[in-house]
Amino acid sequence: MATTLKGPAIFLAQFAGDAAPFDNLDNICRWAAGLGYKGVQIPTWVSSFIDLEKAATSKTYADEIKGIVNSHGLEITELSTHLQGQLVAVHPAYDTAFDGFAPASVHNDPKARQEWAVQTLKNAAKASQNLGLNAHATFSGALAWPYIYPWPQRPAGLVEEAFDELARRWTPILNAFDEAGVDVCYEIHPGEDLHDGISYEMFLDRVKNHPRANLLYDPSHFVLQQLDYLDFIDIYKDRIKAFHVKDAEFNPTGRQGVYGGFQSWVDRAGRFRSIGDGQVDFPAIFAKMAANDFKGWAVLEWECALKHPEDGAREGAQLIENYIIRVTEKAFDDFASGGTDQAANRKMLGLS
Repeated sequence: MATTLKGPAIFLAQFAGDAAPFDNLDNICRWAAGLGYKGVQIPTWVSSFIDLEKAATSKTYADEIKGIVNSHGLEITELSTHLQGQLVAVHPAYDTAFDGFAPASVHNDPKARQEWAVQTLKNAAKASQNLGLNAHATFSGALAWPYIYPWPQRPAGLVEEAFDELARRWTPILNAFDEAGVDVCYEIHPGEDLHDGISYEMFLDRVKNHPRANLLYDPSHFVLQQLDYLDFIDIYKDRIKAFHVKDAEFNPTGRQGVYGGFQSWVDRAGRFRSIGDGQVDFPAIFAKMAANDFKGWAVLEWECALKHPEDGAREGAQLIENYIIRVTEKAFDDFASGGTDQAANRKMLGLS
């Protein structure tokens, strides 16, 4: 029997701030519940929401975090290490930019930064286990991304070596998540080496089809790449273990297309929008998720070049509630069943 998606839920990263109600986990959960959300995805780099290392080493503390969320009638959908996962693999061109994702103690030291990121991911595995979660959201990081559209041409073996190394770095992390009983859900995203189906398959082959190397599905990034986001669901349905509900639009002109001409988000041909304001066919996505028996959460990720985040959050809760299909427990034409048996079936087929 198919499963009804859980939700609506909300990713808290874009809403975290210094002022109430966005300043700590208790306040922001109260706010989210008031909008009608039933789950929250917690960004682990926001220290006012969670101490990841403590959640990994103390079941008592993990229970306290879970208790705060549950006290508002909410559940934790997943923890997120998008920023820390990015640091598992960083091309030197991005060292300065990505240092800001890590503690000051490892700035200007790529080796120490990577070691910190790997340990953080392993902490996330144990913390997820302590919280009773079965999926985790992250990024893969990137070594080959600067060569995505190369000039001069890429030397032979460059991409292969990049993916070999990416697999070497992630395999111990995937093993740690396997020991914790938690799926790693890579958000397939431009800027990451895992940015489409083919690149994910290249990685999956190198980690020997690791059972924990799974997917976070976010259609917005496929709209901006002009990839068939509905076909993607059918191809990778057995690997999709997490779901971001995020909208986008792509409106190419005679002056710019997929690459955006170095313009701001507002002025790009491809830009993120609040759900319902873009071009993503969410009813079709939710239908496929229901048909494929997706057992996870529908999690709003708000990013929009135009709309205020609080308006997007308020509207998003109701839209996701409407998109979720309560799956049927019987066939629509059961009323017309004549009731039969094997003998009758054979007679209908002219076999007796």
